[in-house]
Amino acid sequence: MKKTAAALLLMLSAAVIPALPAILTDRHHGDPSPSSSAAEVPSEGSRESRAKNSDPPEPYKVLDSESGEVLTVPVRDYVIGAVCAEMPASFGEEALKAQAVAAHTYAERQRLREREAPSPELKGADFSDDTSKYQGYCTKEQIKELFGDNFDKNYKKIAAAADEVLPYIITYEDTPIIAAFHSMSAGFTESAENAWGAPVDYLVEVDSRFDLTAPKFREDKRFERDELKAALEAAFDGIDLDGDMTEWLKILTVSDSGTVLTASAGDMTVTGGDLRQALSLRSAAFDIRYEKEGAVITTKGYGHGVGMSQYGADAMASEGKSWREIIAHYYPNCTISQL
Repeated sequence: MKKTAAALLLMLSAAVIPALPAILTDRHHGDPSPSSSAAEVPSEGSRESRAKNSDPPEPYKVLDSESGEVLTVPVRDYVIGAVCAEMPASFGEEALKAQAVAAHTYAERQRLREREAPSPELKGADFSDDTSKYQGYCTKEQIKELFGDNFDKNYKKIAAAADEVLPYIITYEDTPIIAAFHSMSAGFTESAENAWGAPVDYLVEVDSRFDLTAPKFREDKRFERDELKAALEAAFDGIDLDGDMTEWLKILTVSDSGTVLTASAGDMTVTGGDLRQALSLRSAAFDIRYEKEGAVITTKGYGHGVGMSQYGADAMASEGKSWREIIAHYYPNCTISQL
């Protein structure tokens, strides 16, 4: 399972859970009690007492997408590897802990789903290391390549954060949640319903205005006329782009969080997500303006915008918020449960 340092950095920069719309099959409509807040749970107790009173958790089975081999990975190693792949080591310890709990929750949910309805392509594994379909994960060898000279310091920091929260996952109605996360929102996180068309009670809009000061919150992407035409024609079969270029793309509806819900592309009506994919945009929260030679699309945030904002989590950590408070904020009405 060899990956270059450049590929690992690209995986880290994406910082999202890919292919999530495919797992939005179980819609929740329950009305949890007020005591279900993620912040209102018993204290952890000492790591020593937990170790004495629990058996080692069952390892995960991870399909190596390059070799086709199914690897047996201890839970601790997987959670550390997932955090290394998905969040910068420079982030605050409480943000890293929140990321570890989200990563662990993702893995537990995916394992349960595979047991209920196995995917033939996984060959008996719980998930794979293919970041186009599953959560990012790095082996220790890959982490060493990723961190280079800073390996010892960064690995120790992330491992300590993971160890502190390893017994815990996030649940809703006693089930591991869809622990969606993204790099940074457009100022408010987006609901699953607006992003993917399926409502989820805990994946709703929440305030994340910390993201407004995140690096590269806004980014301009310029398209020459021919470049824009080629990209749209490749993405939307049969699209009509005759006439004035300024009529090719127009935003029609926008969510309260800033996500483009619908837009006209030539003679078609498409979603903001469709355009994000077609034009390789950082997010579906964008504006369009036209210049003499082409178009400029300005995006806000990075990622699908659903669930926990990683930069928002880091900002909360810098203000003294705990990992429990971060999770309670970004996954409302959920519970932190001990495995």
